[in-house]
Amino acid sequence: MPTSPISALPVPAPALRAQSRQLAELIQQKIKQAGGWINFADFMHMSLYTPSLGYYSGGAKKFGIDGDFVTAPEISPLFAQTLARQAAQVLAETQGNILELGAGTGRLAADLLLELENLHSLPTQYFILEVSTYLRQIQREILQKKLSTELFNSVVWLDILPQSFTGLVLGNEVLDAIPVHLIHSTAKGLLERGVAFDKEFIWQDKPLEKGKLHDEVSVYSLPNDYLTEVCPAASGLVHSLAEMLKTGAILLVDYGFGSREYYHPQRSQGTLMCHYQHQAHSNPLINIGLQDITAHVNFTQISQAADAHGIRPAGYVNQAQFLINCGILEILQQFSPQDASYIKLAAAAQKLMSPAEMGELFKVIVFTKNMDTPLIGFVQGDKVHTL
Repeated sequence: MPTSPISALPVPAPALRAQSRQLAELIQQKIKQAGGWINFADFMHMSLYTPSLGYYSGGAKKFGIDGDFVTAPEISPLFAQTLARQAAQVLAETQGNILELGAGTGRLAADLLLELENLHSLPTQYFILEVSTYLRQIQREILQKKLSTELFNSVVWLDILPQSFTGLVLGNEVLDAIPVHLIHSTAKGLLERGVAFDKEFIWQDKPLEKGKLHDEVSVYSLPNDYLTEVCPAASGLVHSLAEMLKTGAILLVDYGFGSREYYHPQRSQGTLMCHYQHQAHSNPLINIGLQDITAHVNFTQISQAADAHGIRPAGYVNQAQFLINCGILEILQQFSPQDASYIKLAAAAQKLMSPAEMGELFKVIVFTKNMDTPLIGFVQGDKVHTL
């Protein structure tokens, strides 16, 4: 994705600047209490999730044309309508429910439920795990607007993961928003890049202490002067999901690579990226709480974390292949090319499947437990062997 120079970014409105300063002061206090330095994972967590002030907890519009970025469900209902075919298969085999992690605006949940209703494959309940009070309210408004009362009443919001679950666990662009540690490989050894404060937030490297994080990074034999990300919290989430799932599937959609590509020698500046009003840039130390901060997903790490807790990937494909396998082309064929709605759907399909858009960079990985039936979304183009 092309990046914008910092000078070209839009200037936040005064009220937003005041909100940003308030959060920046809290982070400064955290740095002072920690002795002058915090790791980037802590900085990223506070920037995104501090109640009322963090990016995902504050009130600014985030998704869609008027926000900072567009996710697949915001592009068109076509994404959810296609995904519904895979969901219906899992629900039919497990007689379970759906649990969506971090439901964004709620549009995916709404469109998925509407299509499952058309397919006569509705779950009894659709659970949403959402930590943001602001996003919960947005989700409620959209779901109430789009769904019948009966369908809306099947939606249940959760504060924490249930102890056990049967059915489909769904996460669309969840992993990329989990806070990461920044690791700088140098001739003198591994350093952890964190944040200090000297009139403004600044980068500062410290030797990476021996321990689990050091052991994990050492496996990759990174070249000198190489900056990258590691996300132990993503492994922790997968561990929790594996423990929770009794029968069913965990399906995760996100942008990223397997470890060989993720830690390619030429990717020497890592994948950390910020999004502000549809402009991408690489400086997370500005616009505190007003911009999204993300890193690409290491799907090999996700697979290994699942395997360590008894579940293995049952499929791994790029988004274009997944949508084709689930019948997106057949859905398009239901409309006449002369129909105005067809033109709109075809344009959406292009965005979802083109290698230059979301089709190749975005991957879909699925883990199953006590399910043996091959899943339709992965019948062709499976690349589990590359992880």
